[in-house]
Amino acid sequence: MPRTRSAAALLVAAALLAAPPARGGDQLLAAAKERTPAFLKDLETLVNLDSGTDDARGLAQVEAVLVKRLEALGAKVETMAAPPAAGKMIVGRFQGKGRKKIMLMVHYDTVFGPGEAARRPFRVVAGKAYGPGVADAKGGALVILNAVDLAHRRGFRDYAALTIFFNPDEEKSSLGSRATIRALAAEHDVVLSYEPPDAERVIVGTNGIAYVHLDVKGLASHAGSAPEKGRNAAMELAFQMLQLRDLGDPAKGTTVNWTVVQAGDKVNVIPDRASAKADMRLSETSELERVQRDADRIIQKRLIPETEVTVRVEDRRPPFTRNPASEKLATACDAVYREIDRRLEPAVMRYGTDAGFAYSPGGKTVVLDGMGVLGDRLHSADEWADVESIAPRIYLTVRLLERLGRE
Repeated sequence: MPRTRSAAALLVAAALLAAPPARGGDQLLAAAKERTPAFLKDLETLVNLDSGTDDARGLAQVEAVLVKRLEALGAKVETMAAPPAAGKMIVGRFQGKGRKKIMLMVHYDTVFGPGEAARRPFRVVAGKAYGPGVADAKGGALVILNAVDLAHRRGFRDYAALTIFFNPDEEKSSLGSRATIRALAAEHDVVLSYEPPDAERVIVGTNGIAYVHLDVKGLASHAGSAPEKGRNAAMELAFQMLQLRDLGDPAKGTTVNWTVVQAGDKVNVIPDRASAKADMRLSETSELERVQRDADRIIQKRLIPETEVTVRVEDRRPPFTRNPASEKLATACDAVYREIDRRLEPAVMRYGTDAGFAYSPGGKTVVLDGMGVLGDRLHSADEWADVESIAPRIYLTVRLLERLGRE
């Protein structure tokens, strides 16, 4: 009987657990540590270039740096437009002599606008590196580049294909790159994503992301002389938001939080339109239909007659569902870290990442996230990356690649 694709994924992960011990583990860690000063210099270069998702100029500058580094490593490099994204996808390919197909990926856009890098440029204070995108995810991009370089210098060619993928639009749901991520991931046996963990861990599951749009149409009227002739869309919106406050389901890990509200623009006019947007997080894709169905039912009750109310759930990013194959790969990562007297734990995170596009339930591809540098306070003015984590994280990727190649 042929194996199912999910069974094949389990076999890939399980084989890692039986891999032989490190070859020159101390020497490898020392070599990774020697790279830290150059790593920080490169990180300074990247962080001091603005690369917000909509910043075409800044993204092009970062793209040029990454392409140059990939070409220096000997990769066959291709750049592709990713509309509606302002930047391009970068694909670097290596051909080896083994059997496994492995993909390493992370994004190079940030949430920050133009001028942010000039306002708070890269700096290192007390073992922490600061600056826009320092951990999320420019540090991760450099872990990939340094690890592949170091692995190749150790003679690692035990792969059929090694692919590096950088995308420019993760911070806005990867609208232009998601199809490419899905297609590339399906071609590979293992996909490693280099988002930053906040502790010594790797990520075996992330939430999906959706938006819930609530729109109300009322009737405008003079707020002073004839308010009764209007139909106040703002009041109806407030009523509906209160009705819809319990759309989430804690038992299933679903949250729905109203975060953006708009209504009216003149104090003396009863607003005829109002809208709100909610952030929805989910661990089960079936929750998209459930929330839409419940919301449609709830909004039938109105506070103000003759208003029109609509609600729409917009799927933005699928969940990376916790699964046995990813768990086994996380266990292999912990075994690698034990070689240098460290420990790693698997974790499920509430945020969403591109691992959701790489992962396909029941598919052959094993996905693991959180392979980047340690960091925290992401998307804030005090985002930081742990300098001490740079060498161990490079070590982790090199050794994991070697284990994969020896299966």
